Amino acid sequence: MLLLSSEFLKDFDVFIRERYPDLLQATGQHLILSGVALALGVLVAVPAGMLLAHYPAKWARTGAFGVANIFQTIPSLALLALLIPLFGIGTKPAILALFLYSLMPILRNTYTGFRSVDPAILESARGMGYGAAQRLMRIQFPLAFPYIMSGIRVTTVYIISWATLATLIGAGGLGQLIVSGIGVNKEELVVAGAAAAIVLALLADGVLGGIERRVARRAHPKAASK
Repeated sequence: MLLLSSEFLKDFDVFIRERYPDLLQATGQHLILSGVALALGVLVAVPAGMLLAHYPAKWARTGAFGVANIFQTIPSLALLALLIPLFGIGTKPAILALFLYSLMPILRNTYTGFRSVDPAILESARGMGYGAAQRLMRIQFPLAFPYIMSGIRVTTVYIISWATLATLIGAGGLGQLIVSGIGVNKEELVVAGAAAAIVLALLADGVLGGIERRVARRAHPKAASK
């Protein structure tokens, strides 16, 4: 295979040694794009999912999920093209596009997590004198947290992958290496950019998985110790 040939491995080794600063810079840009978009998605979608679960008016739920689903169905390149006339080129439209893509999975999982809490548990807590805020933070949120983290983890992997297209509107990132490699027919550029994106996605999923397990152990120490 071409990618396993000695000539390719030699070229790839030379590329890594010579272009290491470029790879680090592209990785940093990729992390910023993905991290900011994900943070915005969490800040918007998690509270929205909680509100929809507590005030399940059908029109509000239908409208919120409908709007979020519309953004999911728009192809990545088309969404980027639509945002260029409004925000120009660069990081702003790229982050906005990634943010819009992040809404649906996090919103859906947050809503599902809060709706999955047994009403009998909430009634018992109310009978024990728990206020609305206490029931929310001490009972509902810990029980819904695995659902929320599942949505965040899936969204993180998607966003890191989609962020490679941000280079098409001048936002940089690892996609710049991939596009440049295609343009000058350099397989090592393509492989370096793609491999770095894969590693970032795996590392991010691993970190978030560790956070999820740690929170689960604190919330359910007896179950976690079994």
